[in-house]
Amino acid sequence: MTELVTRPAPPRAPLLRRAAPALLGYAAVRVLGLAVLAGWSAARGKSAYTLLTARWDSLWYARVAASGYGYEVRLPNGDVHSDLAFFPLLPWLERLGHAVAPLSYADAGFAVALLASLAAAGGIFAVAEWLYGARAGVCAVLLWAVLPVGIVQSMAYSESLFTALAAWSLYAVLTGRWVTAGLFAALAGLTRPVGMAVVAAVWVAGLAPCMTARVRASVTSRVTSFGGNRSAESVRGAREDARAPSLSPAPGADTSARRRLLGTTLAPLGAAGYVLWVGLRTGYGPLGYLRVQAGWRNGFDGGYAFARFVAGMFTSIPSALAGAALVVGVVLLIRLYLAGVRQRQPLSVLVYTGVVLALALCASSYFGSKPRLLMPAFPVLFPLARALAAARPGRAAAVVAVAATAAAAYGAFWLNGSGPP
Repeated sequence: MTELVTRPAPPRAPLLRRAAPALLGYAAVRVLGLAVLAGWSAARGKSAYTLLTARWDSLWYARVAASGYGYEVRLPNGDVHSDLAFFPLLPWLERLGHAVAPLSYADAGFAVALLASLAAAGGIFAVAEWLYGARAGVCAVLLWAVLPVGIVQSMAYSESLFTALAAWSLYAVLTGRWVTAGLFAALAGLTRPVGMAVVAAVWVAGLAPCMTARVRASVTSRVTSFGGNRSAESVRGAREDARAPSLSPAPGADTSARRRLLGTTLAPLGAAGYVLWVGLRTGYGPLGYLRVQAGWRNGFDGGYAFARFVAGMFTSIPSALAGAALVVGVVLLIRLYLAGVRQRQPLSVLVYTGVVLALALCASSYFGSKPRLLMPAFPVLFPLARALAAARPGRAAAVVAVAATAAAAYGAFWLNGSGPP
């Protein structure tokens, strides 16, 4: 019995090996989506590759990579669309890819998207496995792959890059790698405005122990003050208990505290640096980036504009069906988030997910872009992943296969139609 108790646990396989089934499944779903898109586009006389790399925001990113910032479009209604609205990390990587390989900026953006989507899948697996086990990790990755707008993960957009950085930052927080968490958060802040969600997650995880310690110290002080008529012997006994070795800092505690402080300091530098630079460039100071976003009619109104948009869809039967689907989708997102709260997800994960959901649903931006803006909120899939992991393997595989087929068809239809802005 002693031998069984003291025998060391077998070493775990490296993370990449544990994530291999998830990455292979993710790659299979993406290949299916791209194949259906290619066939659908060819039937309509369009280029699938152009849809993925040279339309909408992809053009803005490639233009920044090629010429730097300074381009803007003035619309007849007075709006000004400035390329300063696009954060710089993806254009920097496109410029790097163009410099080191025979790739155009669009080609480099596509390559970054493909690599970043695999990195995002690996990060999602790492977080879900840490919380719920390897099988739930695989299911979480597959659910993220079969999202209806999952085709965006293969576009020369910044969603996959941001999700990869966010997921690995959260994993670093969960595993106590504070400097790594801060670095990934800083890079996420250079990728998209929603990078503040990653910063908030790192901050709340890094500062929560300090706040807890202060609260405990305050409670202890009040209890001591309340019991001020204790005997001298009890006071001396309390002092001796306070000096007991069991209450002394653990070895390396100072180093850990310094790393935690360094990580929380690094986290906001990316987003803050770019926003301040835009303010200096535009001459409007710290609010310069908000003015740039206002030129695109982007802002935060608490969801008022989105609610008006959804309400306006109930004026006719065809659009009412779409409006009802939107309402159901929003309710489902909220229920999944609350399920994560009930399942006691770590505070850092809940804060990150909550900020992403709030910014996506409560912004007054173009409403057709909201599905892809919600894509980085991958932790809302964890309750579904746990349920799928608990199902029989055959049933789970059938669910994923049907969802992957539907997502591939919808992605091809979507990009050949209105598509993302």
